[in-house]
Amino acid sequence: MDGQPRIPSLALSLVPVALMLVLMGAAIVLLEASPHIPLIIGSAVVVLLGLRLGYSWKELQEGMVRGISIGLPAILILLAIGILIGSWLAGGVVPLLVVYGLQLLSPGIFLVACCLICAVVSVVTGSSWTTAGTIGVALIGVGEGLEISKAMTAGAIVSGAYFGDKLSPLSDTTNLAAGVAEVPLFGHIRHMLWTTIPSMVMALGIYALLGLGARGEGNETQITLLVETTGKSFHLTPLLLLAPFSVVVCLLLRMPALGAILAGGAVGAVLALTIQGVAPSAMVGILEEGFELKTGVASLDALLSGGGLESMYWTIGLVLCALSFGGLLECTGMLGTIVRAVLRFAINTKRLVLSTLVSSVGVNLLTADQYLSIILPGRMYGDAYREAGLDARNLSRCLEDAGTMTSPLIFWNTCGAAMLGALTVSPFLFAPFAFFNLLCPLLSALYGVTGWTMMRREQTAGGGAL
Repeated sequence: MDGQPRIPSLALSLVPVALMLVLMGAAIVLLEASPHIPLIIGSAVVVLLGLRLGYSWKELQEGMVRGISIGLPAILILLAIGILIGSWLAGGVVPLLVVYGLQLLSPGIFLVACCLICAVVSVVTGSSWTTAGTIGVALIGVGEGLEISKAMTAGAIVSGAYFGDKLSPLSDTTNLAAGVAEVPLFGHIRHMLWTTIPSMVMALGIYALLGLGARGEGNETQITLLVETTGKSFHLTPLLLLAPFSVVVCLLLRMPALGAILAGGAVGAVLALTIQGVAPSAMVGILEEGFELKTGVASLDALLSGGGLESMYWTIGLVLCALSFGGLLECTGMLGTIVRAVLRFAINTKRLVLSTLVSSVGVNLLTADQYLSIILPGRMYGDAYREAGLDARNLSRCLEDAGTMTSPLIFWNTCGAAMLGALTVSPFLFAPFAFFNLLCPLLSALYGVTGWTMMRREQTAGGGAL
């Protein structure tokens, strides 16, 4: 077709989005099927509409490739997490951490401790994925041993992991949000405290209340069985802590998350070969196919088996399908049309904040990428905040409150897929218990509606609000 492709209307742009979401809900809720096919059908619809708009097959294919390329770093990290989990299981690292947790933690305080431990680790490392893929794996095991709901445990892990992802100066999203909004990093962090600290305090309070009903007095025999059987199956020694310690050291030395996770996996493999006496040929199989424990205690075998590259293939397939869909929406201009429609709604401070939050969540849903949920709205709304007389720190805070916080709660988002791969719990199950992630955007919306803590541009020079 000659000439430039036509700009899609809002109604046309919403067709594939609505269809994909309806099919996704039907597949997951009604049919208990995989979400891959709804995403592929949605992509096919975008392709057909794109051809009608005047795009060529080549342009559409390039759009899918660009979308997928955005997620390649995430895919590599997922593969690395699979290797790390397999080697840490075989090396006795996860079993050791599970035993320590069962001996030290009680059901009543477990969810609070789980959230706090992950919060500390994520602040130190700046990485939610690393936190979930290392200490989170062990805490899932501890929770199962204490007979705590796996969904609750995963929710507490995600809450703690994303506390640091949002607030740590080492976090890539923290730096990205500050950079896109063009504000100083520590000014951005200080302004986020208004939503971050109250949300975490409320989340911990809810976890404490949930713990009141989880005393688990009847599980002491089960815990004793798990601890004793684990001790017979692995040689447990504090030397195994070298594996998680190596990950923390690598991240403190500013090594990228991929390198740190691979280093931790390598240390785990060495521990498996030396301390646990795993044969080299068996170790190669574990890294590929995962570790399988056979003790005769079904709950323990299920708890301490898994990992390996192959455990991530389903998740990576989901990420590829979602990123293809997002790449096509962006390539055909449909995403831009939807975003511009939302921007027209932002005619005052209240609507501007709400529009920013909705846009970040929407981009997370449509493009399956956390970084785009920060970058696209950040670029869109920068001028609008300036024209409204609002300091850019309000924008950067909204980007994190909605973009960073909601990404792990979406099944097909790269972050949701990473949490699923590491914790083996669907975001649909743990999202209702990820209280910190849910409260941050709600509190941010409340501040936008009331105007409280919304820093004006003239406040910048004088210190302003916090």
